[in-house]
Amino acid sequence: MNQQDQPAAVWPKRSPVPQVPQPEVSANVSMKEALCQVFSVALLAVEDIDEGDSDLPQLCSEYIKDIYGYLQRLETQQSVRPKYMNGYEINGRMRALLIDWLIQVHSRFQLLQETLYLTVAVLDRFLQVQTIGRKKLQLVGVTAMLLASKYEEMYSPEICDFVYITDNAFTKAHIREMEQLILQSLNFELGRPLPLHFLRRASKAGNTPTQEHYSTYNENHLKPIMEHIARNIVSVNEGRTKLQAVKNKYASSRLMRISLIPQLTSTFVNDMAAALLPEPKP
Repeated sequence: MNQQDQPAAVWPKRSPVPQVPQPEVSANVSMKEALCQVFSVALLAVEDIDEGDSDLPQLCSEYIKDIYGYLQRLETQQSVRPKYMNGYEINGRMRALLIDWLIQVHSRFQLLQETLYLTVAVLDRFLQVQTIGRKKLQLVGVTAMLLASKYEEMYSPEICDFVYITDNAFTKAHIREMEQLILQSLNFELGRPLPLHFLRRASKAGNTPTQEHYSTYNENHLKPIMEHIARNIVSVNEGRTKLQAVKNKYASSRLMRISLIPQLTSTFVNDMAAALLPEPKP
């Protein structure tokens, strides 16, 4: 997600489920044989990525396809409007600064990855339905992280920890009051599907046709998103932005220094980002 821009969470329409090619059936072939041919073609068309998981009950292989279908429907129901901050006192730049700081708080508290993703989801879903001034934006951010921690963590940081992390800019009473407002505004619905959920599924479906089948996205859907990600990578690597929390986080050995791999400075990434980057000044 581009931290400096407001999120465009209304994604492109998904591709229809790929059609299975129909075998030619002569007049001499029985209906039973024809059905066998159809099913054979279907089985060969797409790999069943859950086939080997039946002995791992935590992977829910019997229900996993229904689960992800539900998550996709829920994602649409709880979507965040693009450019929802238009006309607000706060703007995308302020949101970007807040999230950059929240990433540092998240690392300091050593919270789960799901907690950070849910924090951002709660933040955006709340801000698009409630008008908040800039003086309360940080309060919304820490309260969103408190709620996400309660939802995802086994041991959540306490309210006093968030008071401390804001240098006592807000009291425990302020955070409790904001917590109630956020929950009421979201109808207590915190179970939003996260990018991390879909990423894990997509990583399992590695090759191109299988990936398209299970994600329901094709290359035309992915390329614009990839260009925005490439632009962010180049902006960070070339020092075009001061928002460096993500790069610093993933530069640690604990996360395999993934933000420092040479592929992120490759010609491929730079070429992909070029269309969205401003021309260099002469």
